[in-house]
This record gives sequence, structure tokens and C-alpha cells, in this order.
Amino acid sequence: MKTKYIVIIIGIVLTVIIAYKLSANKKKINEKNSKATATDVRIPVKVATVENQLLEISIKKTGNLAPFKEAKALAITAGTILQLRFKLGDHVNQGQVLAVTDARLLQLELEKAENSALKARHDLDIYIELLQGKAATLEKVNDLRQNYLDAVNQVGRARKNLADVAIKAPTSGIVSAKAVEEGVFVNTGAEIATIINLSKAKVQVNLTESEVYQVAQGQQIKITTDVYPGKVFNGIISFISPQANQTHNYPVEIMVDNASQSILRSGTFVYADFSRKTKQQMLVIPREALTESIKNAAVYVVKNNVARQQAIKTGVELGGNIQVLSGLSPGDIVVTSGQINLKDGSPVSTSN
Repeated sequence: MKTKYIVIIIGIVLTVIIAYKLSANKKKINEKNSKATATDVRIPVKVATVENQLLEISIKKTGNLAPFKEAKALAITAGTILQLRFKLGDHVNQGQVLAVTDARLLQLELEKAENSALKARHDLDIYIELLQGKAATLEKVNDLRQNYLDAVNQVGRARKNLADVAIKAPTSGIVSAKAVEEGVFVNTGAEIATIINLSKAKVQVNLTESEVYQVAQGQQIKITTDVYPGKVFNGIISFISPQANQTHNYPVEIMVDNASQSILRSGTFVYADFSRKTKQQMLVIPREALTESIKNAAVYVVKNNVARQQAIKTGVELGGNIQVLSGLSPGDIVVTSGQINLKDGSPVSTSN
């Protein structure tokens, strides 16, 4: 019996000792966790200082050439093509006859209209004489006079239709497409040929909001292309869009003199140099500081070792830098590397 009590007492003592040890270990673990929590985990990032710089601005854009004029020669009357007087690549002049359609039915219509007009004139002359002898009424004479005028108009229409069998070039230029062959029947309005006028060429480029206010209609532009290395073509701004497109750019059209021997062909890739180099004080940041697109520009600004996301408005790109129009001030510190690990309010450690 005595032995039984001793075993029970020893068990109770061991339980107390084990509980004490577990409690002490838990306290140590909590203290370690507390210390770890109290210690800031700072994300390493690279930064740059926002500053004003005196920079030289020059606007150079890329674009494709389009023809000064592009027009289609159309059949004005229906008929069979009897003659084609052009080939692909021919240079034609405005008003030159390109094709002739069958005129036999139109000739018959003209002869019929002329005969009707002669008869109407004869009838009118007879009744005018009768009216003078008071053998006809003025109303009858007026009716015949109107019939005669209608017949004359019909003659005019028939002559025009007959003249329209000759399909003429609507503009001067080079035939770039031939849509028919001789012997084919065409309906009114059918396309016969496409003519491209390359005496001048157009270049369309897109300018940003800040760039479009630095150019003017009538301004001279230098056009170059890799096709003719070292050669400069003269261009003049002929149009500046008053409204931005869906990408918030402004289309600008440049007319290029293309009368030289080094002719530029439609679709050629060219460079447009606006040649207005000016020096301006600009607030700039490195391009890699942006966390979003230029349209939705934002950066992380570091203050007191904490990164805060800041929306900004950007201007022109200048090499590896980008102009800041609003949202930042000189002396601000922006993150240039490591943004992927950040969120608004993240503690950071910085380096240049």
C-alpha cells in the first residue's frame, strides 16, 4: 500500500516537471517569434533621384509612303470592251482614253433621237405658220414647242452616252491595276483600271500630345529612307489632326516632293525628321522607373524607407529617360529596379 502511494507521488512530480519544461520552451519560442516580428524585413531596391535636366529635343518619326492621288477609271456606260489602250505600269495623263466600249446601240439611239428632234422641229414650224393664220391655237403650239425641247434634250443625252464609250483616265499617274480584258462585257460603274499619282507622296505619322504642339502646318520636314542612303527628300506638313485618335496620338500628314529621278514608291518605309531641336529644362526619370504603361504611368516613391505608389503624367521620351509633367518634384526618390516585389507601403532598403 505504501509503495503504491510512492509511485503516485513520483508520477505527479514528473508530470509537473514536464509541464514546466514545455511552458518554458513555449515562452522561449514566443520570445524568438516576437523578436523576428519586431525586426523589419526590408526589400532591396535600386533608386534614382528625380531631377531637372537641360535636354535637347528632336522629333523623329517613322511612317509609310502613300500616293498623292489614287483613282479608279470606271465604265460610265454598259457595253463590251472593244479596245484597251493601256498596259500595267504605263504612265497616263488625265483625260487620256484608256478603253472604248461597243458604241453601236448608242449610235442607233442617237440617230433615233436626232430624227425625233427633226420631226418635232418640222411639226412646230408648221403650227407656228398656222397660228399666224389663226388656224391653230397657242396652246397647241406651246405643246409642240415643249415636245421639240424634250427631243433636243434627248439628243444631248444620246450624244453624251456615245461619248462615254471612251473611258478616260481620271488623273495622271501610273497604272497599278488592270481589272478587265478586251471582249469582256462591263456594267455601268465597273472598274477598268487603278491609277496612282506619284508626282508627290504622303507620309502619315503619329505625334504625342506634347510633340504635336511643337510642330506647325507648312513646316518643312526632312524625309529619309534606307532605300536611298544619304539622300534627303523635302516634305511639308500639310495636315495636323485637330483630334487625337483612340491611342491618344495625333495623325500628321506630310506631303513629299517625288518628282526627282530617285522616285519613292508607295509603301516605302521612311523616317520623318521634324528638325526642331530646342533645349529645355525638363523634369525627367529613368524609363525603367515606370510600373505601368505610359498611358497609365505610375512609379514607386521612397520616403523614410517606405515605397509608395504614385501616379504621374509623362511627356516625351528622351533616350533612356522620360519627361514627367506632373506627379513628382525635383529631389523625389523613385524605384528603378525591384518594383516587382513591392506593393504600396512596402519597407525597402535602397541602393543606387
